[in-house]
Amino acid sequence: MSNSITSTQRLLDFLKSKYPSAVPASTSETDLPSLSHHIFPETSYSDNEKIETTQWLTTSSRLAAPDEDEAKHAERLGSLNIHLSTRTTLLGSKPSIADIALYYRLAPAVKSWSAEERTGEHGYHHIVRFIDFVQNAPLFGLSVREEDKVSIDLNNIKFVHKPIDAKEEKERKKKEKAVAAATGDGQKELPIEKGREEIGAKQSKKGKAQDVVQQVEEKVKGAVTGDTTQQVKKEKKEKQPKPQKQPAKEAPLSPCLIDLRVGHILKAVNHPNADSLYVSTIACGDPPGTDNTSEYEGQVVRTVCSGLNGLIPIEEMQGRKVIAVCNLKPVTMRGIKSAAMVLAASPRLKEGVEDNHKGPVELVTPPADAKAGERVIFEGWAGEPEGVLNPKKKVWETLQPGFTTTEGLEVGFDSSVIPQLQEGENAGKTTGKLVTSNGGKCTIKSLTNAVVR
Repeated sequence: MSNSITSTQRLLDFLKSKYPSAVPASTSETDLPSLSHHIFPETSYSDNEKIETTQWLTTSSRLAAPDEDEAKHAERLGSLNIHLSTRTTLLGSKPSIADIALYYRLAPAVKSWSAEERTGEHGYHHIVRFIDFVQNAPLFGLSVREEDKVSIDLNNIKFVHKPIDAKEEKERKKKEKAVAAATGDGQKELPIEKGREEIGAKQSKKGKAQDVVQQVEEKVKGAVTGDTTQQVKKEKKEKQPKPQKQPAKEAPLSPCLIDLRVGHILKAVNHPNADSLYVSTIACGDPPGTDNTSEYEGQVVRTVCSGLNGLIPIEEMQGRKVIAVCNLKPVTMRGIKSAAMVLAASPRLKEGVEDNHKGPVELVTPPADAKAGERVIFEGWAGEPEGVLNPKKKVWETLQPGFTTTEGLEVGFDSSVIPQLQEGENAGKTTGKLVTSNGGKCTIKSLTNAVVR
């Protein structure tokens, strides 16, 4: 921790020396994310860009950490290199405090890289280009002395990569998204035969035109000869009514309809516009191209807003496993779209007592060996989840009151409190524990008979 503090303090000293009018002497670590506005006053930032800036500040500090695992460090560098392959700055084209922080923390390492590490076939070409841009561009105005700059030898490039075409990259991502959206039963195919269909349609139109010409010729011939028998009339085929599509069979009400998965929080920050909210970056096992996802540190992630600020310390949110509800319809919370919900337990209120939202609150914890994206279900309620829950059917609102905790601090589903589940084979079911595929149970720290939501 002391190394991190020292690194941050050195960065602050660097910023104060380069931008004395924008970064006053009283500036502290907590002020870092807001410095973009002061250093680049003519640039505006969306809420998502503010969140992304904070995330990149954290990533840059991790890249500079001397005790980081070597494999993890290489993975971060690889992800950063890919990110910069189609961007001028970390945000795309806008400058931000994150660019300066990354330059300051990474430039010493880049200085010591070999030519192979810089521009070899598996080198970090785009990071080197980024460092060179930040230290020289008037946009940043760093005024780095020549002897302090990272020296870039343009005549010593070991391997020339094929430039990434932005249009090709966009098309590639579209195709990935289409493949991800396709059903897995092999019945749905991409329209690769479209060309043949168009040719067939043109030939069909040509045939119809020839039929019309032939009919006109027959009529003219009949009028001249008086032989009306020569007039051939083709009877039009009666259009058969299209069969009515049968409505899809509605799945019976069950907690299995809710897509509960293990999530890995890679980063959590304060919401820029709401004191009660955190904004978390969570890996939920989604394939590339899934709607409402993005990439962070080489992983497909969801942005999730949760009302846990002030109830759970932000330190406890970092790097931990949680249970996420992944098929609720995304909602925008104070300017940031939230694409999942984190499950947490709180005391069950007595009748007539008003909820003051002061806690205590405990996050639901999956088994230690559970992987991000692994599905969890309630015992006795196996089945496939809905793609996205229809808000009009209120599946979550109907079933959530059954989410509870046991005397053994395990999360379970008590169907006895759901009137709609008191008929047929569901009647009399006991509380089913929330488990992974190998039977590992999801737990909380101390709250029994609690509300889980």
